[in-house]
Amino acid sequence: MKPLFVLIGVFVFSLIGTKIFNSEVDHRLSGKIALSAMLLFTSLGHFMFTQGMSKMLPDFIPFKIALVYLTGFIEIAAAIGIFIPTLRHMTGILLIVFFILILPTNILAAIKHLNYETGNFDGKGIAYLWFRVPFQVLLICWTYFFIVK
Repeated sequence: MKPLFVLIGVFVFSLIGTKIFNSEVDHRLSGKIALSAMLLFTSLGHFMFTQGMSKMLPDFIPFKIALVYLTGFIEIAAAIGIFIPTLRHMTGILLIVFFILILPTNILAAIKHLNYETGNFDGKGIAYLWFRVPFQVLLICWTYFFIVK
C-alpha cells in the first residue's frame, strides 16, 4: 500500500510543481517523477528487509539474497534510466517485463502469509492479492503510458 501512496502522492505534488514552475501541468514529467520516486522507495526494501524478501522466492531459486540485492539495484537503475532520453523507451519495456516477472513472487508470498518486513509468516495472506494484482497492473499501465508511449 505504501508504494501506491508514494506513486500517487509524488504524482500530485509533481503536477502542482510543474504548474507552478512551468505555468502549465506536465503530466508526462510528473508520471516519470512519480514512478522514479516509487522505484527508489521500493528499492529500499530490498536492502532493509533482505532476509524477509528472500523468503518470497521459491525454494528452488539459488542465491536468493544476491537476487534480492540485484532486483533492488535494478529498481534504482530503472528510476534513473527513465530520465535518460536514449534509454527511456528500453527502460520502460524492461520495467514492464520486470513488473510481470515479480508478480509470481508476490503471489507466492501472499499464499505463504509472508510478512517480508519481519520475515515471519503472519502476513495478510491471499486477501493481499486483491490489492497487489491490481497495483501491479497499474504499474504496468503507468509505465506504458508515461514511459514507453
